[in-house]
Amino acid sequence: MELKAVKILYPAACVVLALAITSSFLAASFLPAQAKSGKDVFEARCAGCHALDRDKEGPRLAGVYGRTAASVPSFQYSDALAKSKIMWDEETLDKWLTDPEKLVPDNDMSFRVPNSEERREIIEFLKQQSTR
Repeated sequence: MELKAVKILYPAACVVLALAITSSFLAASFLPAQAKSGKDVFEARCAGCHALDRDKEGPRLAGVYGRTAASVPSFQYSDALAKSKIMWDEETLDKWLTDPEKLVPDNDMSFRVPNSEERREIIEFLKQQSTR
């Protein structure tokens, strides 16, 4: 009787164990993308050159949403961006982060964010920071 129970339970236990391991790996592979907030993406993709509250290699970005491009007095912008008269909103920020050179030729920012979900998270984060 014991041998028969082992023959039945062992394969079932192996299947349960395999499913548990597989689901753990799948959950772990999807979790980082879901768990990343706009702040996380901003810090990973933008904070090397930008801060919210101070100029760095790029201008401060607090209040950028709804602001005219090249309007932080303490920062030296490219002539091209200063002449652009762009108002930063979801559409213009998305175009800028996708390809700054295409939106404003001869600007000083060469960095791109090719992932549309990351751009959306960054823009939403900047929008939230602009309403504070």
